[in-house]
Amino acid sequence: MHTYTQAQRRAIHKRTLVIVVIAQLFGGAGLASGITVGALLAQDMTGSDGLAGLSTTLFTLGSALSAFAVGRLTQRLGRRAGLTAGFLAGAVGALGVVAAAAWDSLPLLLLAMLVYGAGTSTNLQARYAGTDLAEPHQRARAVSIAMVTTTFGAVAGPNLVSPMGRLASDWGLPALAGPFMLAAAAFALAGLVFAILLRPDPFLVAKASAAGASADMPAAGNAGNKVGGSVPDAPVRSGNRGIVVGASVMLITQIVMTAVMTMTPLHMKHHGHSLDMVGLTIGAHIAAMFLPSLVTGVLVDKIGRIAMSCAGAATLLCAALVTAFAPGDSSAWMIFGLVLLGLGWNFGLISGTAVIVDATTLGTRAKTQGTVDVLISLAGAAGGALSGAVVALSSFAALSLAGGALALLLLPVMLWYRRGPRRQASRSFDA
Repeated sequence: MHTYTQAQRRAIHKRTLVIVVIAQLFGGAGLASGITVGALLAQDMTGSDGLAGLSTTLFTLGSALSAFAVGRLTQRLGRRAGLTAGFLAGAVGALGVVAAAAWDSLPLLLLAMLVYGAGTSTNLQARYAGTDLAEPHQRARAVSIAMVTTTFGAVAGPNLVSPMGRLASDWGLPALAGPFMLAAAAFALAGLVFAILLRPDPFLVAKASAAGASADMPAAGNAGNKVGGSVPDAPVRSGNRGIVVGASVMLITQIVMTAVMTMTPLHMKHHGHSLDMVGLTIGAHIAAMFLPSLVTGVLVDKIGRIAMSCAGAATLLCAALVTAFAPGDSSAWMIFGLVLLGLGWNFGLISGTAVIVDATTLGTRAKTQGTVDVLISLAGAAGGALSGAVVALSSFAALSLAGGALALLLLPVMLWYRRGPRRQASRSFDA
């Protein structure tokens, strides 16, 4: 098995971050363009507001299935294989949505949205690639680099809704199929970037270095905490407690964000906002989801995972209050509320991801990451499915307030996490 020097690992880590940046520019566009009009397309084809969340439900379910597969594939064959397969599957799904819109086929739309979800989950899983060779105190920042570069594509995607719609119309296709044409091209390009450039594979390099360190120091007590003697593996904090807490943080933030975001385009449409304004609002929301990541990553590494998770809960609550009580015809208030919603999600995702990486080892890390992302996708599916029903039975304001109440559950979760190490230290002292 090939061994790598400390200098080689650092060089591979830097190269990996550059490749992730390039791929995420495309991946973000594919992610955002479909999200913007997915609910509107489902409403047009079903004729029901209550079923408008169906598209979000399906692509998040597809995200769940693909996250599991990408995680297992990564554990066996590395990041390059997993990320390439996931993005290319997403491109196929986006093309299927275009075909469904052209033929007005609801069954094909349902199937295509399921496959399209692979691109969504892979876009999120790409954030882990930068952590494979990162030092523990740099992991949140490594996640943030992947996320912040998603911003540029993610902001461009919604703002290309109208131009892509006009292009689709010129080609004799429904206007709402246009953004999915963009998504297909963007996901395909992201997959090709990983397929061609991600060599050597950072995950496989980390595993090889860990195996080399174990062979060199079989009896050392700290062998499990170092990769190649200089690239530390995750310090396992509170064992399974860390995995449960990290997953809980990301699950709650995902449910709240997805539920409110899914119904925002429909809410704005009912209040007379144009498709351009809907695109601008979702673009600002997605910018807030990803653009603050560099600052968030530094804060998570500096002031801690717990503090930033609590900040995420507070921000999501503020977002819920703004969207619940903002005048429906005020685009400025809606943009402000959606920006807060994206920011709260950003705090939760980066802090939760860092907790997961801290609490796992290379032997199970990719599988655990994939499994957690399955749960995140299922949470998003639940949020998308319930959002339409809540709005149909009550109102958009009620949906927002329910999301704010759910966000507050993060506070007792973080309190439980904080008490864990203290109890463990107390038991060790008593022993």
